[in-house]
Amino acid sequence: MKVADLMTRDARACTIHDSLNAAARIMWDHDCGCAPVVDGHGRLAGIVTDRDICMAAYTQGLPLEAIPVERAMSPRVISCARGDDLEAALGLMRTHEIHRIPVADSRGRLVGILSLSDLVNYSGGDSAAPSEAAEIAATISAIRRRRKPAAAASASPNGDAAPARESTKAPKKAPARRRKPSADLR
Repeated sequence: MKVADLMTRDARACTIHDSLNAAARIMWDHDCGCAPVVDGHGRLAGIVTDRDICMAAYTQGLPLEAIPVERAMSPRVISCARGDDLEAALGLMRTHEIHRIPVADSRGRLVGILSLSDLVNYSGGDSAAPSEAAEIAATISAIRRRRKPAAAASASPNGDAAPARESTKAPKKAPARRRKPSADLR
């Protein structure tokens, strides 16, 4: 089985210059948890997830419209080609513990995305061979494995390790808005 047989072909992408609000809109409108990020030539430049958006809003203390995708995306993109064997894509997903893998052509342009949902839908049907279903189950298990915190100081309250690119500073607070004095107080 090839990646092209299961991938979602009409993957929506945002650009590095779009706001996180635009990326969130793509995820909302298309019921997905990430958006591949492309440069001006349509080549993969990164990937941004719903979690990246939440963490950027929290750590930067700005509205989503004010934060460019480039400041929250992961620039390291693990991708595959549509002609790759499904087993190779599953191996990449397991190794890198990723839920979705963009599919690019030979020039690095986005042509689709392969997600855990695509894999689960396929393995739950009648067309998946038992060995393929076992590989998919192993991939899901590897991805969902709880990670050990890298260091106690960088662990968050829920036990997940904070990614290296996240700030450990408290988010900036928006300036307090001054209220107009009440007419009763004058």
